[in-house]
This record gives sequence, structure tokens and C-alpha cells, in this order.
Amino acid sequence: MDVTIRIPRAAEEIIDKLNRHGFEAYVVGGCVRDALLGREPGDWDITTSAKPEQVKAVFGRTIDTGIQHGTVTLLRGRCGYEVTTYRIDGEYEDGRHPKSVEFTSELVEDLKRRDFTMNAMAYNHISGLVDVFGGQQDMKERLIRCVGRAEDRFTEDALRILRALRFAAQLDFEIEAETEAAVRRLAPNLVHVSKERIQMELTKLLLSDHPDQIRRVFDCGAAPYVSETFVKISPENISVSPHLPARKSLRWAAFLRHQDAAEAKQILRELKLDNDTISAAGELVEWWRKPLGETQAELRQVMSRMTPELFDDLILLKTEAAGYDRIPETRADLARIQADAAQIRARGDCISLKTLAVSGDDLIAAGMKPGKEMGAVLSRLLRLVLEHPEKNTKEELMKTIPGPDSR
Repeated sequence: MDVTIRIPRAAEEIIDKLNRHGFEAYVVGGCVRDALLGREPGDWDITTSAKPEQVKAVFGRTIDTGIQHGTVTLLRGRCGYEVTTYRIDGEYEDGRHPKSVEFTSELVEDLKRRDFTMNAMAYNHISGLVDVFGGQQDMKERLIRCVGRAEDRFTEDALRILRALRFAAQLDFEIEAETEAAVRRLAPNLVHVSKERIQMELTKLLLSDHPDQIRRVFDCGAAPYVSETFVKISPENISVSPHLPARKSLRWAAFLRHQDAAEAKQILRELKLDNDTISAAGELVEWWRKPLGETQAELRQVMSRMTPELFDDLILLKTEAAGYDRIPETRADLARIQADAAQIRARGDCISLKTLAVSGDDLIAAGMKPGKEMGAVLSRLLRLVLEHPEKNTKEELMKTIPGPDSR
């Protein structure tokens, strides 16, 4: 069956120019897979028979993003297009990277080294779809299958084990039997993979439409090799709703919510997540079982301890969990809390030092020296207006501050 893929004009021009200079060129890998699935490709990678120096000679201005592996990048507008020479990978000595790379003039040799059949397809408008390993049929059957022997592919690069699990979640595919058996046998090889790369795959899985499939990490025996503390998670407690917005800190918090906050943060630190995500997810884990209060005064106290965005995520997390977890509120309670929070915001109630009617400059003008005493006074004033928002005026608050002679 003839297949037509719409390629971005810039990628098409790169391919055409290489063709005019006597070289083969195709879009390849994930962009072909996504285009066939009706998904919008994130990147359009190009593979070619031209060697890196030949690509550089044809185009002049290029960026050497991975020239030792045959890759240069061409900038077209705001987009970068990676152009990589057909290659054969040498022996993988560390379970992640080939010791050497050999350039080849054969497209099939390049496709042969790729991980899964759905990622081992190439396309241009002259040759059409090049699919020598049955990737299109596997996609029709919704299967993830390794190119060649699964054991060889996972031995070469253990990260492919997590990529298989991640693609299964993103695409809602099954993992083919031999490929899944190899995943289970070779899961210990993940010890060779950096925590950053492991984290990237797990984050993509959690941000997918089927985040619950992170259970497969435990089912296949990979959990002990993810991180030292990760293995303490109980698979029975895992439930990550796909209805939660696909925000990194929120999805990680949903996954880790049954751990205590310190342990959740430790897992995220071991996986080298960024500090903002660690802090936000840790706070969500800490707060999701705590009561938010029955009055607006109590709610203002809670809202004052986090950013508005984090508070909203906390409500989302609690609402999703209310159906099957023990938390202090029912869904009706949470709907009422959401309405109260909206009123607090609409009225402009003070819930942070930023909106307190008295500032540090005001206290200095009143004769107070900067330091711990000033910080304590500002904190006391904030507590006062959280309880009595109508008192958040400069005149009212300054009345409560003792004069210099009484301090």
C-alpha cells in the first residue's frame, strides 16, 4: 500500500538538496512513526548516505551537535533538523553507548541498529516508505517489537527497556511477547543507565495518557535498578489518574502520594529531578492528606503557605484521590473549598506578605530596625489579616505595632 507523509517544507528542501548532490536522504525514526499514527512529530530527523563532511560541504553553515556519531544540525528558521549519516554501531561496552561508529552507504544497515520496528522506518517522496522490519504492521497490531533479537537490542542499550514501557503507555500498545520476556530478563542492566536518563523516561511515561502503566516498572523487575528508595514504593498503591493535567510535579506527586513527603523528595532527588519539581511535588505529597479547614479563615492559612498554582494542583490531586483514597474531605467538601478559594481571590483577601498593607519600609519609617524583630512583626500582621481580612489596611495594622519606647 502506498503511503504519503507530509514533510515540513524545510525538511523536504534538505532532502532534495542532498539528492541533487548525489546522496540518498530520508526522514527517519520517530517522526515517521508519529506521522503514520496521525500524531504531530516533535522533531523531523533526517538520515543520509552523505558523510558529515559532505553534508557540511553541501550546506555550508551547520552545527556539529554530534559529529563523532555522524550528526550535524541545520537551522531553518526556529527549527533545527538533525542530519545523520547512515551508520553501523560498534560493540556496546557499557550497556549504553557504542564503542565505535562506522559509516555505511546502506540505509538498511542503519535501520537495523534501531530499537523497535516502529522506529526503524524511513520515508521520502521518491522511494516512499522504507519498512524492512514490519514496523507498519506492528503498529496496526498495536505492538512494540524489537528490531532483530530483543535480547541483543536491550544488551546494547539498557535504556531501551524503559523506552519500551514508556512507548506502551504513550501509545497504548502492548509489548510483543519476546520483547517483554527480554525486558524481564535484562532489567538488571538498568544499573548501567544514568539516573537522569531513567528519570526522563519515567517522566514521559507519567505525562502520557496512561500514567498507571508505570506499574510495569515493578512488574518487570526494574524497580530496584531505578533508585535505592524507588523500590520502597508499593505497586498496589499506584493509581495515577490520566484526568490530572500533564504537569510534571502534579503527576509525580500523584504517583508518590502514598510515601511520606521526605521519602517522596528523596526519590525525586535520587532521580535528579529539578529543584522546582522536587519542592512542588514534595509539598503536594505532604498536604494531600491534611485537612484544608472548614472556614475561610482556615483556608486562607493554608493558601498562604503555597503558590496559587500549587494550591490549585492540591485541590485537583485531592479531588481525583477522593474516590478511592482516605482523605479528610469528600468531593462535595472539595467543591465547597474551591468555591471559597475563588471568593477569597475575588475579594483580594491578603494571603501573603506581598499583599500585606504594611511593608518593611513602613516599619523602618516607624523607627524599627531591619532584622528578626521586623520579620516577626510582619509574620504576626499576616496572621492577623488571615484571620481578619478586613484589617488589612495600613492605618489599622500600624495601630497594632508598639512604638519605639515600648520595644
